[in-house]
Amino acid sequence: MKYLGIDYGSKRIGLAVSDEEGRIAFPREVVKSGGEKTLRYIERFCESEKIGAIILGQSLDYKGAPNPVQSAIANFKLQIESLTKLPVHYQSELWTSAEASRNTAKLNLDASAAALILQSYLDRRD
Repeated sequence: MKYLGIDYGSKRIGLAVSDEEGRIAFPREVVKSGGEKTLRYIERFCESEKIGAIILGQSLDYKGAPNPVQSAIANFKLQIESLTKLPVHYQSELWTSAEASRNTAKLNLDASAAALILQSYLDRRD
């Protein structure tokens, strides 16, 4: 099954996809955050890429408590589930942006963070 990884942010949303076997995550692109246009874009993306499930970064602090952005992420999760009819699973995004920034050009930071989120989920399944 092919997966979509999402790093949600208030300004930008990073997207990553897995291979067909759901083993390796690849950074894909960054889209502007906000509104129905973004949701519809992600819906079409899922259809065209034949995505079977979505992995969404969950923003928790190092103690496991929700960060301020988590309420927006939870709302985004509900919207994406409703629109795509796909299962959406959380995966911790703790330190993913910092890790991505060490290895990635600024422009692709959010997509790389999405790939790290997705790869963490894929690795955990095995």
